[in-house]
Amino acid sequence: MKTGVSTASLFLRKYNEQALPLLRSLGVKIAEVFLTTYSEYGAEFAQKLASVKGDIAVNSVHILNTQFEPQLFNAHPRARADAYAWLDKVLDSANVLGAPYYTFHGTARIKRASRSGDKDDFSKMISDFQAISAACQKRGVSLCLENVEWSTYNRVGVFSRLASEIPALLGVLDIKQARISEQPYEKYLEEMGGRLAYVHVSDVDERGRICLPGKGTFDFQTLIKRLQDVGFDGALLVEVYTTDYGAETELKNSCDYLNELLEKLGANY
Repeated sequence: MKTGVSTASLFLRKYNEQALPLLRSLGVKIAEVFLTTYSEYGAEFAQKLASVKGDIAVNSVHILNTQFEPQLFNAHPRARADAYAWLDKVLDSANVLGAPYYTFHGTARIKRASRSGDKDDFSKMISDFQAISAACQKRGVSLCLENVEWSTYNRVGVFSRLASEIPALLGVLDIKQARISEQPYEKYLEEMGGRLAYVHVSDVDERGRICLPGKGTFDFQTLIKRLQDVGFDGALLVEVYTTDYGAETELKNSCDYLNELLEKLGANY
């Protein structure tokens, strides 16, 4: 396993073209690039990032998902076509940055009633995800569905239903979102198993507030052991909100904390 940081952790602190050089100066080796708006989607902006990222490896791209991802599932042909045009731009970004993965949320369960999943039409969902996955595969990028409390994968069981019909679909485990969903992260991990691509990690303090790994009470040793048990050897990406920490150097401290645990447990491949 290896450690890195999502530029989402620097949202409203640094633009992406500032965040990557900052992470590089701190000694962070791997990053997820959180593209935050339409002007950041596409090859032109990605080339700007590539020119300043130095030797940081870009693990994945992540977007402000509500901007077009839900419309990939829209029944209206024009709305759907426009969404696919934006998807193509994001895949351009991934290709320029050398990112093999796309962190995907999918639909938005805006209405609380939709979060139960009682009305989920898995036949349509599978068909839509097959088309989206195929578009990504065509560009050499893996579609990675993340567990998110307000989106498609908001409960255990969704991933297995989709993955059973979509061989190329991979998963992203988000510890924070599992906590928000009030479902044990172990259940999500068990479901994704050998199709887990990477993990978004965060910690939580005694009062239940999100904080950086190493600053709270979360048992990272057990997490790492459970990841080893499913044969995981991908990236642990620090992803917290911008108000969850103080100095930006603390991001590197969290990577160091995780790296020490990986070394201790023989998991730093």
